[in-house]
Amino acid sequence: MYNVMVVEDQAMPRQLFEAFIAMSDKYTLVHSIKNADMADIYCEKSEIDLILMDVCTELNSNGLDAAQRIKQKYPDIKIIIVTSMPEFSYLERAKKIGVDSFWYKEVSEEPILSLMDRTMAGESIYPDKTPDVTFGLIKSSALTEKELIILRELTNGDTNAEIAEKLDMSQYTVRDYIQIIMEKTGFRTRTELAVRARASGIVIADKK
Repeated sequence: MYNVMVVEDQAMPRQLFEAFIAMSDKYTLVHSIKNADMADIYCEKSEIDLILMDVCTELNSNGLDAAQRIKQKYPDIKIIIVTSMPEFSYLERAKKIGVDSFWYKEVSEEPILSLMDRTMAGESIYPDKTPDVTFGLIKSSALTEKELIILRELTNGDTNAEIAEKLDMSQYTVRDYIQIIMEKTGFRTRTELAVRARASGIVIADKK
């Protein structure tokens, strides 16, 4: 039997994960928590073999930050990131951290128990790309990586000058990028653009 910890702040997916584990003869649920910042503390107190870890959890705690800490302290613990957010940077960061597998809640065709079995058997399973979502007049895949990076800074509420300083580019370049994004998407103001981007999940604002 493998000991599993679920880190998920939304009630419905957390209860589904708990139910799937309860139905399996391979896994035992040892902890189910809402805050990723507590995950490494539970790893110190309990013998855990596998963690199902959401990225955006209670009190703005980040599952990827927690996964990085856990992998540094307990490299043998397997971690599967489970998320519904199509933020483009998550896949790359999860691989860099050493997360074992990655699963999108709404769009993954493989059942979570199957992914857990394969992960515990030593496989590393990642989707080929982030989910493509509708964003105004376009699909999110129509935006370049640079456009997405600037869009994320915009959702932070930063001015053009602040974005330019952070990304080491001119204010005019930032302005032009934002104008191009608005033309692509059909949104009329930077406020609408930022609100829709945040709501869609294609970029997740950094914590201030």
